[in-house]
Amino acid sequence: MSTSRRHLLLCASILGVGTLSGTAFADSSMQPEHRSHTAVHHKASTSTVAPRSASAAVTAPVATTAPISSSRRRAALLEAQGVSGGTERMVVTGSALASSNNQNANPVQIVTAKQIQQTGATTLSDFFARIPSIGGTGSNNAETNGTGGASCTDIRNLGSNRVLVLIDGKRATLNGQTNCIDLNALPVQQIASVEILKDGGSELYGADAVSGVINIKMRHNLSDGNITVRGGITGQGDNDTGMISAYKGWNFDHDKGNLTLFGQYMTQGGVLQRNRSWANPVQLSDNPVGSGGESFGSGYSNYTHVQNASGLNAAVAPDGKTVSSWGTNDRYDYGRHQSLLNQLQDASLSGDFHYEFNRHANLYSNVMYSHRTSSTYMAAEPFDGSVQPSTLPSVLTIPANDPNNPFGQDVDITKRLTELGDRRDENATDTVTAKVGVNGEIAYGWNYDLSYTYGSNMSTDHLENVGSYTKLLNAYGLQQVDPSSATSALVYNPSVCPSFGCSNPFGTMGSQAASYVNYNTNTHSHYQLRDWNLRINNNHVTTMPWKGGGDLGIAVGFEHRGEQLTNTPDELISSGQSLTNTVLPTSGGFDVTEGYAEAKATLLKNVFLAKDLTVDVQGRASGYSTTSDTAKNWKASINWAPTQDIRFRGTIGTSYRQPNVYELYGGQSLSYNLANDPCDAGQVGTYGAAAATVAATCAKQGINTSTFHQSGTGQVPTLGGGNAHLSPEIGRTYTFGTIITPRWIPNLSISGEFWHYSINHTISALPTQYILDGCYTGTNSSLCNAINRLSNGQINTVSATDQNTGALHESGVDFDFDYRIRVARHDVLSVSNNFQYLLNYTQQLVPGGAFTNYTGALLYAGGPNNGNASYGIPRVRDYATFGWTHGAFTATYMMQFIGGMRWNDQTEFLNSTTAGRYKTPMMIEQDLTLAYRWKKWNFESGINNITNKKPPFVASGVDNSAGATYGSFYQGRYFFLQAGLNF
Repeated sequence: MSTSRRHLLLCASILGVGTLSGTAFADSSMQPEHRSHTAVHHKASTSTVAPRSASAAVTAPVATTAPISSSRRRAALLEAQGVSGGTERMVVTGSALASSNNQNANPVQIVTAKQIQQTGATTLSDFFARIPSIGGTGSNNAETNGTGGASCTDIRNLGSNRVLVLIDGKRATLNGQTNCIDLNALPVQQIASVEILKDGGSELYGADAVSGVINIKMRHNLSDGNITVRGGITGQGDNDTGMISAYKGWNFDHDKGNLTLFGQYMTQGGVLQRNRSWANPVQLSDNPVGSGGESFGSGYSNYTHVQNASGLNAAVAPDGKTVSSWGTNDRYDYGRHQSLLNQLQDASLSGDFHYEFNRHANLYSNVMYSHRTSSTYMAAEPFDGSVQPSTLPSVLTIPANDPNNPFGQDVDITKRLTELGDRRDENATDTVTAKVGVNGEIAYGWNYDLSYTYGSNMSTDHLENVGSYTKLLNAYGLQQVDPSSATSALVYNPSVCPSFGCSNPFGTMGSQAASYVNYNTNTHSHYQLRDWNLRINNNHVTTMPWKGGGDLGIAVGFEHRGEQLTNTPDELISSGQSLTNTVLPTSGGFDVTEGYAEAKATLLKNVFLAKDLTVDVQGRASGYSTTSDTAKNWKASINWAPTQDIRFRGTIGTSYRQPNVYELYGGQSLSYNLANDPCDAGQVGTYGAAAATVAATCAKQGINTSTFHQSGTGQVPTLGGGNAHLSPEIGRTYTFGTIITPRWIPNLSISGEFWHYSINHTISALPTQYILDGCYTGTNSSLCNAINRLSNGQINTVSATDQNTGALHESGVDFDFDYRIRVARHDVLSVSNNFQYLLNYTQQLVPGGAFTNYTGALLYAGGPNNGNASYGIPRVRDYATFGWTHGAFTATYMMQFIGGMRWNDQTEFLNSTTAGRYKTPMMIEQDLTLAYRWKKWNFESGINNITNKKPPFVASGVDNSAGATYGSFYQGRYFFLQAGLNF
């Protein structure tokens, strides 16, 4: 095959054009690429690994860390064209040894570059939202408050802290603010494929791979060039997106060396909440009808809300004089002032180099750099007092002698400082991951890979229009009697006012006062990774000493890793003197030294009732600097094919997850979590038979539930943070299933898999509403110790720091179907379906307590694995694609299905008796993509959400839906165009 022809095929593969199907690729970082007995990382045919999740029209070649001989290149290309490679092997996530003929018992889902690009996804997070096994306990671009513009992922709703994301088979740099790999900072066009290990991987990759591993494989080792441009916009003219990417690769010194450079710039315009009618105004009540009826907007209003212990409940208009009874009309429509989707920009550069001195030494290096910025808007700062450790007043009490006080008595006020302007959160991160290593053959089939990875993430979060509490008191002419006590009385003292005079605390400040009080904060974080990694393997140590015996492969590895994190809030924030949430500094780190071993034995091969019978055992020991214990994890699997048409497989493994840096050392921080005060007059009646107990408990604390009203309905100040005394999580995972690839129906693959996770001593913070309900209903009176109220009865804080809470059990079934058929000389049809059915999701939120069943639940007020964000745990999820290729033209239809869910308030499911709205219907999103190849040009266009389906209503208190689950519906109908040129 000529060099030009070979390059043309590689280019076509990279851009996802042509008619190839089912190409799977391996981990280039795990095996050298020198001899026929080592792993080849270009293996085709999904039947050799695991069923795919969607039809793969084409995939891009995966990078290798060493050049491939011309014969091996030809074999790889033949494989990509559907021609059997015979003895060709590959390494797939879940094993450090090469496999052939589907000798991989682990359930691995392979996603190709084409599958990602045909969706028009701007970020990898946008694509992951479609995959049934990816849950909603991470974060995505539809969650704009508190994520810092980062996007995290998870597997099966088990939390982003329990999934390990690798890049090219090795660890990469985390985002220091969110403690995850930021998917928004990864260039989509550079991704060659993604392998998702839907099974625990702690034994091979580290203790944090509890729910599984996501291995993102980037493009390397290219010898051609490409420029691709993409643009998109919604049907309503916003969230305009743009992307330009380019790469160029050069071979040199007779193909012994290669240099590949890649760059991409991406921008996403975002969506404002006021521009989607379904998202505004925001309905804030948790029980949408209930005894209190519907309520809209926030209790933190531009109308001053006035209360005191005698039962006063009044509103003062922005003029500072007009007084009326507080009512629903005085609430603030904050949804008009905040973002629905983040604004994003990302500029990425990478350089990849390798040089093969000989078969024993191949030097390779890779540097990836990303500069990602995001911007989001929030309504003006709401305020009602300070929280610890601040010694400023915890309640803003206006004394009776204040000349602006029309009530003639001491009164407590809460308000939204709209005169400061809407808040804007701008986040900028710089992430670099540099890797250098050498691999090759030792002798007698033993191969090695020694590498060092350095990673650094620096982040700055700039928050505008926050305000200074100290200057606000001065502007109002208020002074503490005892400045060292947050409960000190306030007196009116005009001498502390600024030179332009005192402001009326019941009205709107003038421009001079607003400028004096206003303040912008800057918070900095820095994460560092240092990782030494040595891997040694031999796929053919020996042959089993009996008739029909196959190969024995052995792999061992050693790793020493250090991770450090510092998070330095703005001085005004950490001191509690700002008007926004108090956050204390975080600083800490750990070192871990680990060793692992794997043995894979083909017990029988090509004998009666055993076309293949392979067992695999893995073990890992980890010693952390934060504990004297040694984490030991193991895993065993079996893979049995009685004939080549059907295969049975099963795995069982353990996990022993040490708490991460945030969980151990995270500084105390305040957040306003979605929750309702049980003592509120509108909430007591929603507790049914427990209402009397709730009222009695409130009365013991001096609260009259018939007159008391919660400030800022729908949100409760909650203190969170790390805990240096946490114990490790202990878990067990097992799977078993079958794969059918009948010879009489070529290109058909069907698989089914049962999976189960069990995790004990789970590390998380209790949900705020769970704490409140447990205390006031009497089901767990000890939780009352976590609730701190002010003298006026309002909740000052609820303490919900990380702790070992209890246990979590989850199980379900996956079903995958892939079929491709040529119906005419130029026409190929393909269909692929990835289905997940959840059998059980139960969680014990306190040690020794009852298990709560969340199966099929929509946690509309947040949940234990996702803080205060609403997310769903549907029983049924499905993603299907249907493709038709006619020569150079390809059309692909995609459909995402999310089953209906019943709302859960973290303790029980709602029903028609307890709430007017209590369930969410099934949702279907439909997309269409058209592609055409002409000479060196590749064109693609598409429509996402063809029917302009709107997300379902959820009483989330944020945007009338749940972005963690339904974020792909938020933008509405979306159009995109893409053009690429090979050279």
